[in-house]
Amino acid sequence: MSPVLAGVLQLLALVVALGLSYRPLGDHMARVYSSEKHYRPEKWIYKAIGANPDTEMRWPAYLRGVLAFSAVSVLFLYLLQRVQGSLPGSLGFVSIDPDQAFNTAASFVANTNWQSYYGEQAMGHVVQTGGLAVQNFVSAAVGMAVAVALVRGFARSRSGELGNFWADLVRGTVRILLPIAVVGAVVLVACGVIQNFSGIQEVGQFGGTPQQWNGGAVASQEVIKELGTNGGGYFNANSSHPFENPNGLSNLFEIYLILVIPFAMTRTFGRMVGSVKQGYAILGTMAVIWIGFTALMMWTEFAHRGPAFELAGGAMEGKETRFGIAGSSLFAVATTLTSTGAVNSFHSSYTGFGGGIAMLGMQLGEIAPGGVGSGLYGMLIMAVVAVFIAGLMVGRTPEYLGKKIGTREIKFAACYILITPALVLCFTALAIALPTPPHSMLNTGAHGFSEILYAYTSGANNNGSAFAGLNADTQWFNSTIGIAMLLGRFLPMVFVLALAGSLAEQAPVPATAGTLRTEKPLFAGLLGGTILIVTGLTYFPALALGPLAEGLAA
Repeated sequence: MSPVLAGVLQLLALVVALGLSYRPLGDHMARVYSSEKHYRPEKWIYKAIGANPDTEMRWPAYLRGVLAFSAVSVLFLYLLQRVQGSLPGSLGFVSIDPDQAFNTAASFVANTNWQSYYGEQAMGHVVQTGGLAVQNFVSAAVGMAVAVALVRGFARSRSGELGNFWADLVRGTVRILLPIAVVGAVVLVACGVIQNFSGIQEVGQFGGTPQQWNGGAVASQEVIKELGTNGGGYFNANSSHPFENPNGLSNLFEIYLILVIPFAMTRTFGRMVGSVKQGYAILGTMAVIWIGFTALMMWTEFAHRGPAFELAGGAMEGKETRFGIAGSSLFAVATTLTSTGAVNSFHSSYTGFGGGIAMLGMQLGEIAPGGVGSGLYGMLIMAVVAVFIAGLMVGRTPEYLGKKIGTREIKFAACYILITPALVLCFTALAIALPTPPHSMLNTGAHGFSEILYAYTSGANNNGSAFAGLNADTQWFNSTIGIAMLLGRFLPMVFVLALAGSLAEQAPVPATAGTLRTEKPLFAGLLGGTILIVTGLTYFPALALGPLAEGLAA
C-alpha cells in the first residue's frame, strides 16, 4: 500500500468515527447544559465552594466567575510548582523557578499548555497529576461554559441571563469530560500507553553513560490532554514519545479525541437554539476548512524534491517512522486547527509551506473545529461578522438567529477579532527588535523569524505547540509568552460574554422574505470567505517574511 493511499484511508476512518459520534455526543452535551437536575457528587462540589447552581447570572457576574476561578487556579498551580521540592512524589526534582512557574501556571489555566521545560526532568508525580492534569479538565470546562453562555445569548430573549457559571463548569467536567476520559484512558492503556507511579529507573547505557527514565500516570493525562484540546505532554517529546503514543492506532485515536468534542458542539449549538440546521451550517464550514488544510499539508509533505525525499517517501525529517507522513500531517493539522498544541512530529522540520500551514491554522483563530468551547464561540463571532457584511451589501439591518446585529454587537465582535493579532504581531516585533531575544533562535533568516512568530502565535491563540529550534526557557520568553497566553485567553472571553448578554436582552426579530438564511450552503460559503479574508489576511505580511519566503526559496 502506498503512503498516500494509507493517508487517505486514515482520513476516511477518522471522518467515519467522528460522524458516528457527532449526534449522540452533541445531543448529550445539549441535555447536560439544559438540565435542571443536580447529581449528588455535583451537590457536594457546590457546597464545598459555596455556590448556588440555580442562580441565573447576567454576563458581568458570569465573567466574574470565570476570572475568579481562573485567577485562583493560576495562583494554586504557581505555588504548587514553587514548593515541589518539599512535596512527596517529587522524584527528587527541585522547585520550579519563578518565571517558569508563572509561565506554566498561566499556560495550563489558559488551556494553552505551552511547555518551556522537559516534563520528565522537571515535574514530579504530584505536580503532574494534582496540578497539570486537574487543569486539563477544568480549563477545558471553562471554555465549554463560555461557549454555552454565548449559545444561550442567541437562544434567550428579554432576560440578559446566561445561566450559572459554576453549574456549567461542574457539569462539563463531571458529566462530559470525566466519563469520556475514563473510557479513553483504558483504550490508551490497551494501545500501550503507560500508567503507573514508578520512580526513576535505569533502562540501560548509551556510550558508557547510564540512561534513566521515569514512569508516571501518562494514559490518564494523555487522554484529557487531547480530549480537552490542552496539549501538554508528560514527556518533552510529547505525543511523539512511545510512552504517550506508541503506534498508529493510538495516534489515530488521539487525533479523534482532539476533534470529537469541538465538532460535536455544533450539534449542541443547533439543539439549544432550536434548529439543528444552523449547527450543520457551522459544522460544514469547519469541516471544509479542516479537510482543505489536511489535504494541503499532506501534499506539501509528500511532494518529492530530490533523491533524499524520493528514498524516504516524502519529507520525513522530524517525523516518527511509526506514523509516517500521513499520520504526522493529520496530527499537525488537527492540533493547530484546534487549541490543542500536542505534537507527534516537529513542525520546525516540516517543509517551508508545511510549517506555514500549521501556523495559519492557529492564526485563523483555531475555529475549524477549534478548541473545546473556544472553537464554537470563535466561529459564532465570525458568523456575526459574516451576517454584518451581508447586511452592508444589501442595505439591510443584519440579523442572526432572530437577533439584530447592531453597532454594539459588531463592536464586541471586532474587539474579539483584533485582540489576538495585536498580541502576536506586537510581541513578535518586540522580540525581533530587542537585542537579547533573538539569541534564543537556533536559525537565522526566514526560518528563525518563523520560530519567534510561531511561538507568540501559539501562545496568544492558546495552542501551545512549539515550532522547535527556539530556546523559550528565558526570562523574556517565559514572561511575555505567559502574558500573551493570559490576555489571549481571557480578554476575548470578556467580549464573548458581553456579546452574549447583549443578545440575550433583545427581543426576537421575526424572519421575513429579506432575512438571510443562515442555515443554507450560501451562508456557509460566505462564512468561510469571511474567515479567510478577515483573519487570514491580517497575518499575510508576517507569513510572507517567514514560512512563505522559506517555501519559495526551497
